[in-house]
Amino acid sequence: MNTRAYALPDPQTQPEFYADVPMKRLLAWVLDMIIIGMISVLILPLTLFTGIFFFAALFLVVSFAYRVVTLTGGSATIGMRFFGIEFRTQHGERFELGHAFLHTLGYSISLTFGILQVISVVLMLTTSRSQGLTDHVMGSVAINKAARY
Repeated sequence: MNTRAYALPDPQTQPEFYADVPMKRLLAWVLDMIIIGMISVLILPLTLFTGIFFFAALFLVVSFAYRVVTLTGGSATIGMRFFGIEFRTQHGERFELGHAFLHTLGYSISLTFGILQVISVVLMLTTSRSQGLTDHVMGSVAINKAARY
């Protein structure tokens, strides 16, 4: 048995930690994208509206910064907090800056290569801990806050 099983809740004996996590992650992602879009639009006047010409790049930068800052501040994005989930490291600890940066980098790479994102979604839907590809690489999990240990 690997060391991750000792630090993280066991999905067999503590399924409440992982109940509905994939759906909550999807809903949180939608809410986060709306927030990121709003922030990006609010930044446009600061660029004297030249940001319209590179809005996709602006959106990506805002998205990366938003995710790193919010994951560092509470181990969850605003959307994740709204839906009651948070990330934990392989040792059961909350994310710090390094974890938040690496998880966001992994997420960004997955979005860049569509097949990686498909693999990530399939993993979330089929694994006992509902971990995406980046979660598997890092050993992290998303859990329900209400079931927090």
